[in-house]
Amino acid sequence: MAKKSTVFICSNCNATFPKWSGQCDNCGSWNTIEESSSHSSPQFSKNSITPNKIVFANLAEEIQIIPRFLSNIKEFDRVCGGGLVLGSAILVGGDPGIGKSTLLMQVIANLSKQHSCVYISGEESIDQLKRRALRLDVIHDNLKIATHTSLVDILYSLETIKPEVLIIDSIQTMYLESVSGIPGSVSQVRSTANELINFCKKQNITVIMIGHVTREGQIAGPKVLEHMVDSVLYFEGEKNNNFRILRAVKNRFGATDEIGIFEMGEKGLIEVDNPSALFLHDYLTNISGTSVFAGIEGLRPILVEVQSLLVPTVFASPRRAVVGADMNRLSMITAVLESRCGILFSNKDIYLNIAGGLKITEPALDLAIGASIISSFLEIVLPKKTVFFGEISLSGQIRTTSHIEKRLLETMRLGFEKAIIPKISAKQKKLIKPEIFDNLEIIEINNIVDLIRILKKQ
Repeated sequence: MAKKSTVFICSNCNATFPKWSGQCDNCGSWNTIEESSSHSSPQFSKNSITPNKIVFANLAEEIQIIPRFLSNIKEFDRVCGGGLVLGSAILVGGDPGIGKSTLLMQVIANLSKQHSCVYISGEESIDQLKRRALRLDVIHDNLKIATHTSLVDILYSLETIKPEVLIIDSIQTMYLESVSGIPGSVSQVRSTANELINFCKKQNITVIMIGHVTREGQIAGPKVLEHMVDSVLYFEGEKNNNFRILRAVKNRFGATDEIGIFEMGEKGLIEVDNPSALFLHDYLTNISGTSVFAGIEGLRPILVEVQSLLVPTVFASPRRAVVGADMNRLSMITAVLESRCGILFSNKDIYLNIAGGLKITEPALDLAIGASIISSFLEIVLPKKTVFFGEISLSGQIRTTSHIEKRLLETMRLGFEKAIIPKISAKQKKLIKPEIFDNLEIIEINNIVDLIRILKKQ
């Protein structure tokens, strides 16, 4: 007989522990560890279930082309890696009222023109769904809608309809009668998502689930939910701002950190084809403390404005406020400028902002931040039509970055005339065609001191 033992499992991340504690050491969640009975694996016997042999594949076998569904919303298809993959599971998260349901209603309405699609809502009535479709002007006969929360009833009905694409709005409203807990609880969310994904995988149905987010911005429910799906997309933006950003943080069928940019209009979300022009729309060239960064989001080059403001502090510890960038990077850059360049910020409050509501995490932003801070400190205007990118090391050296050619091409396309960048290595020069950049003045620097010297000459 199998030996029975007691283990304690975190309901948030599934980590196991020999004894109970108030906080999970793996994910840091509080009061999520629960007692569970465990049996050691028994040896096969005559009375045990007959196991099935696993079919193994060979890596040398020919790769099959994965069929995809195109929604003809280019920004959405881009983030998904070129369209929806047949039989994949996608999780879409975002703040309440940000436009998740609006976006997916537009997506599935476009898909329903060529594919069998179903939209099931557990939060809105049929009348509300129809009114939204009417406002978005996406009414289509092939799109079937329903309002229901019992997953057993939903799966039973889907076996008859057999759709190709399914949207669940939202997974937190679904429930299984066989599982204890109210809809939205950890046990219900994990169980309903698991049953739904397994069903859709067997039936080759592409399922898109909308997930609520917590105050910290994470998708509510167990963290394991993100590991169960093929793609995790976050819909970001400010409610008082018309622009929305769809970001892929996990994608088994495409690049991560890819973004799609939309503008909220009267008839739903409109694609933004030229995001660089959008983020630089109100860029002022005659004010100190503003620089332009040539960045890469996924595979797309984007130019954004970096703003900084330095004011005398009234506090014992100077204030540091950052929007759209990493606070730790700002602290490191100011420390390098103090140590290597002799610029003191101990009596200055520093405010840093990435214009347009975009959040940038790549280290190549360092040089644009440094230029902006130096400009604000010295109260000098940076050279017009100039972009910056490069990583600043603790020694003050400007380190090279990836996708240099893409950044410079986007710089030229928007009419900029100068780029201050790290020293290009011999290997990178072989990959860049110099004749393309005849109309662009490229200034390569080795150290942050070189940047200050160049800016003082302007």
